[in-house]
Amino acid sequence: MKPGEQKLGDTRGRFLQVIKNGREMHDVDWTSGRILLSNRRLILAGTGGKRTIQLSKIREFGGRYDVNQRIATVSDYFSVHIPSGVVLLAPVDYDEFETDFFGALLNTEQFLARHPAVAGGVVQNTEWEKSRLKVETEAVSMATVGGKFVEIRLDDIGDVKTGERTIVDEHRSVIEVEHSDDEGTSLQTYISGSDRAISFLYTLLREGEELSETSIDLSETDKQVLTALYSGVSPFDIPNFLGLDVDEVEELFQRLIDHNVVEEIRVRHEVQLNARGRSIASDAINEQ
Repeated sequence: MKPGEQKLGDTRGRFLQVIKNGREMHDVDWTSGRILLSNRRLILAGTGGKRTIQLSKIREFGGRYDVNQRIATVSDYFSVHIPSGVVLLAPVDYDEFETDFFGALLNTEQFLARHPAVAGGVVQNTEWEKSRLKVETEAVSMATVGGKFVEIRLDDIGDVKTGERTIVDEHRSVIEVEHSDDEGTSLQTYISGSDRAISFLYTLLREGEELSETSIDLSETDKQVLTALYSGVSPFDIPNFLGLDVDEVEELFQRLIDHNVVEEIRVRHEVQLNARGRSIASDAINEQ
């Protein structure tokens, strides 16, 4: 490693270039070898030699390119977009390497954050603060210069979207991510940075959101209960709030627990919304 360079990952795996100079390579096959990652470079070392990709040259990260059956049968691989095309990586330690890779791309970047921008559905009068983030195995942690610490658990993301906002008289790319604090309060955190950094961070947070998405079939009563919980109604007040029988609500809570939409806190079925539940409740509110 060069002076100032730090090794972040070292694993075995397979790799290939699937798009070269704008043209898809349909006859390519995987090359087995060693995949090394530093805070500056990605190194692919196989029987045909060694290839170095500077992290600063990576434009995009993600997406499948199943141009032939040999690629399509591999469930877990990365696509790395560079000036000469797209390179696919299939490391043996996929999850660990993915965390290291996102960390290499994001941990040294500077961001601006508003936290919480929204809490319990109420817009907060918080200011944008300079911040740094750290990609961890199950979360993205962020520390602001003002002393705030924000943890966004990847399996607790109800919604994430990108857009533009005016920050200090400048239009900037912004991620708006919905998650919760330790007490289960729904929060929204706004994060801004360079277009490249926001693109990488959005890809990572979208993976977390996909962990929480659901297509289960819920009744209108189910949705009313989720909406009430989302609005801050205590689970013990749900029967009176919605005019339902207590036993009926208990059965409903159990069904939502079984669907992994709410989490049981006490045996009496005190529940709070998780990411899936918040996402469904938010959609139900928008449909009204």
